[in-house]
Amino acid sequence: MASGPRYRVKLRRRREGKTNYYKRRELLKSGKLRLVIRRSTKHMRVQVIKAMPDGDITLADASSYNLKNYGWKLNGTNLPAAYLTGYLAGKKAVAEGIEEAILDLGLQSNSQGSRIYAALKGVIDAGIEVPAGEEIFPEESVIKGEHIQHAANSYDDDEFKETFATYQEESVSADAIPDLVDKVISSIDGKF
Repeated sequence: MASGPRYRVKLRRRREGKTNYYKRRELLKSGKLRLVIRRSTKHMRVQVIKAMPDGDITLADASSYNLKNYGWKLNGTNLPAAYLTGYLAGKKAVAEGIEEAILDLGLQSNSQGSRIYAALKGVIDAGIEVPAGEEIFPEESVIKGEHIQHAANSYDDDEFKETFATYQEESVSADAIPDLVDKVISSIDGKF
């Protein structure tokens, strides 16, 4: 570790690799609300955040855990769940009077068609203006869960039971996922 009178210790969150303050400063200079999308191994979280000198304020928030209230019985890690989480957060933001935001990826990797961009597509479809190119979003069939349906049909019985155990516990057929996504969207629309 360097020492001497001119050495300056970096901020704690920078040392821990949690915050890139250069990116954050550029986002804050725009003066717009930030759309923060974070993923974990089990859930997605989408928030609309306003930066304040005393600390950030969350104006709208949704987690894939909240989707159970709208009829989503499956896990929160797949692309349809990410889209629905973004859609729910977007509807909550519209109800709060929010019209536009900018995307804050943080330190997450940026890959086309990922869960992050599925959630972003959900926010945009809910009515929030966020600058983004159409080529980054997953295909509509993937958002509806048709890729899961095709994967389920390609497995033999043992692989199917192991991979789709949650689906069997919840009595959800892999063929019913596109219909389930539409039902959850209708349920969210009914409440907002």
